[in-house]
Amino acid sequence: MPTVPTTLRLPGAAERIDPTVHAAMARATSSLSMASALLAAADWALHLAASPGKMADLAALAADDAFQLAAASVGAATDTSAHPPDRRFAAPEWSLWPFNLMHQAFASSERWWDEATHGVWGVEKHHADLVSFGARQWLDMLSPVNQFATNPVALSRTAAQGGANLARGMRNALEDFQQLATGAAPPGTEAFIPGRDVAITPGKVVFRNRLIELMQYAPTTEKVHPEPVLIVPAWIMKYYILDLSPRNSLIRYLVAQGHTVFCISWKNPDADDRDLGMEDYLGLGFHAALAAVNAIVPKRRVHAVGYCLGGTLLAIAAAAMARDGDTRLASLTLLAAQTDFTEPGELGLFIDEGQVSVLEAEMARTGYLSASQMAGAFSMLRSYDLLWSRLVNECLLGERAPMSDLMAWNADATRMPARMHSQYLRGLFLGNDLAEGRYLVAGRPIALSDITLPVFLVGTVTDHVAPWRSVYKLHHELVSDIRYVLTSGGHNAGIVSEPGHPHRSYQMDDRPAGGTAVAPDAWQAAAPTTEGSWWPAWCTWLQTRSGAPARPPSVGAAGKGFPVLGAAPGRYVQEK
Repeated sequence: MPTVPTTLRLPGAAERIDPTVHAAMARATSSLSMASALLAAADWALHLAASPGKMADLAALAADDAFQLAAASVGAATDTSAHPPDRRFAAPEWSLWPFNLMHQAFASSERWWDEATHGVWGVEKHHADLVSFGARQWLDMLSPVNQFATNPVALSRTAAQGGANLARGMRNALEDFQQLATGAAPPGTEAFIPGRDVAITPGKVVFRNRLIELMQYAPTTEKVHPEPVLIVPAWIMKYYILDLSPRNSLIRYLVAQGHTVFCISWKNPDADDRDLGMEDYLGLGFHAALAAVNAIVPKRRVHAVGYCLGGTLLAIAAAAMARDGDTRLASLTLLAAQTDFTEPGELGLFIDEGQVSVLEAEMARTGYLSASQMAGAFSMLRSYDLLWSRLVNECLLGERAPMSDLMAWNADATRMPARMHSQYLRGLFLGNDLAEGRYLVAGRPIALSDITLPVFLVGTVTDHVAPWRSVYKLHHELVSDIRYVLTSGGHNAGIVSEPGHPHRSYQMDDRPAGGTAVAPDAWQAAAPTTEGSWWPAWCTWLQTRSGAPARPPSVGAAGKGFPVLGAAPGRYVQEK
């Protein structure tokens, strides 16, 4: 009987066509999922339509706002004493008629839409949050502050300067358009070049592989604490956020306090790195760096520091080491780093199945998530601060803020490999596998509860990337002692908070090993407040867990395979 030949299964139409279509849609929508937005809008609209009580409340609210606005309009032309608390309308010109009525009407619209998008019976919370966020984006765009004809500050500036502000604004807009079209760096960044103006703490590159460079910084004290400090920054950003100008460099500060400091500099990935995953960032990144530190400073445990995604990776590494009986770490410091993603804040608006699928389709085409895609999401989260106020100042008022080291660093963004980013979004954000004990390292699950190291944990008050209450959740995962610091500022400025920085303060309190964690708001109400930078408190905490200062170790260890490869900040930080 003749043998029937085996037919190889060819990819179906869905496998051949759909990824290309979804990638094209991602490019057309700036990598935002229109399906997710439409589902959220439909969920909200359909449930609102079936909620006559809610609609009656909204009608009553609209009528009440209209009545109050009408009453206010009676004396608005002569009463200029009212000064709105909203910082968008804080200028004295907004107290003049008819602009005082405009900002009151706008505030009423914001109140109405906030009420309309919350508390609708049956709407899924994620959908409600998306609709509310979308409404805020439209309101921000239509704000009277952003329109020339309804912005009294812009009108008075134009009258006083004879339109010179608009001429400067046009020049600023043309410069921005040229920058976007060519991909050039923003004007002023040329004054903040890594290795020349920023990232200039003296040090050497002592290790390099395809993913990281490891820098060891030169001691500035005669003696140093024997336990070295290893910093794991986030790969979503270049490391020198922690080594900006000499006045605000956290690395320089640590070195000056008598610590031997090592820091990872991540390679800026390209299409060839598309298959690098979380295990690579753990093995080629953290563990390769730790092995180098152990060789250069032998027989000493290491103070490990992780910032943002680097802190999440460090928590994963520490849990795996605890599982395996590896005792090379002396302590953990986690800066604005999440380990539980059940409440990730507004960044979670961009993380659902539909949105992740769109990102994966685009990353399958390019091999990475581009810096512009991430920047767009962060700009929407803080649209007033990062977009509209900037456009008003630069285009309507003709005032371009001078470039700073932090702004220049923020413009020097990085990419993320497709595989790693997909694993991060699905395993941590969507699945919350780390907090729930399902995350695998080397094929076996890890548990944060295995970590017994002392932890210094930092959250920042206005963090939109790692909200401080989300960071605080580590209290519920660990039984070891935790010192929690809640500092003023945001995700970056709260960490770059050097001594002498004006208007800085922090709250700090300890949870002893085996102690009970209180709710975050109760913690905030009880924790004492200290004016100034949290850096000295951190260094005191490190020093109490370090040995007596001794002679500094050598830089590198050529005999052990870790020769000096060049001067810091190395090659990878220069890659665009």
